[in-house]
Amino acid sequence: MSEPTPTSLTCGVDVGGTKILAGVVDEKGAILEQVRVTSPAADASAITSAIVDLVRELDERHDIEAVGVGAAGYVDSSRSTVMFAPNIAWRDVDLRSPIEQATGLPAVIENDANAAAWGEFVHGAAGEVDSALMVTVGTGVGGGIVLDGALQRGAFGVAAEIGHLRVVPGGLLCGCGNHGCLESYASGSALVRYAREAASAGQAPGLVERAGGSVEDITGPLVTEAARAGDAAGVAAFAELGHWLGEGIASLVAVLDPAMIVLGGGVSEAGDLLLDPVRAAFRAQLTGRGHRPEAELRLATLGNQAGLIGAADLARHR
Repeated sequence: MSEPTPTSLTCGVDVGGTKILAGVVDEKGAILEQVRVTSPAADASAITSAIVDLVRELDERHDIEAVGVGAAGYVDSSRSTVMFAPNIAWRDVDLRSPIEQATGLPAVIENDANAAAWGEFVHGAAGEVDSALMVTVGTGVGGGIVLDGALQRGAFGVAAEIGHLRVVPGGLLCGCGNHGCLESYASGSALVRYAREAASAGQAPGLVERAGGSVEDITGPLVTEAARAGDAAGVAAFAELGHWLGEGIASLVAVLDPAMIVLGGGVSEAGDLLLDPVRAAFRAQLTGRGHRPEAELRLATLGNQAGLIGAADLARHR
């Protein structure tokens, strides 16, 4: 009787501004175990130490062969250095070398949205197609591009910064320092701004009541909850966000021509509240509409684990 084929296990690590999540992932995308800690976002060396500690902890219980890290920042073309991160203290930090030295495992560093896009392509919503665009909508807007089965990183490793596509010349100031970026109009932060503006104008009494009478206490989850209950101001906030996001996606599709667009990130958990207005704006603005195949728009299926799963798979095929 032949011996069973051993399962290939890699460790995926998703590093964000608030948490670091690590997990052991098999070749089918199943997470066998995961651990997490609060992210020491203001201390680059502490982040590296936290990653190493999590990997070592998991390696004690599993036969891990490689590590993939999804980092919320600009990762260089060699997949080793985080050149810049808006919400984490990374400025030209070599992340790969100290992880490899401390764990004895080969490592791959990738942008977190790219890792999530790859996760959805290999094991999630986009598994049926060869080319897909993923758009993540959370506090900001991110994304990843897979064309002909390959993750597109660009010449310098920083492709697919979808949130910084300019949609309004001279528009709102973005956290990146430019004006009029998609992120300023189609993110979770924008959703809250739309709701608070309506509340300040006396047009959202239901939201204000839910927030205990304080406009400043209106949050994204509160807006989502209200919209699901049919609150007009909450629904309108999602409609505004969805309009801008759909227009941005139409512009990206004109360039990339993917077979599918996958919407992920925390805001996408609102489901059709977001998807319906995005679809409407996308179809209204799609170049050549009615005379070309239309890419399918669907929600991500891996949730907050997409980045971890994608990073682990990238490590497996490094």
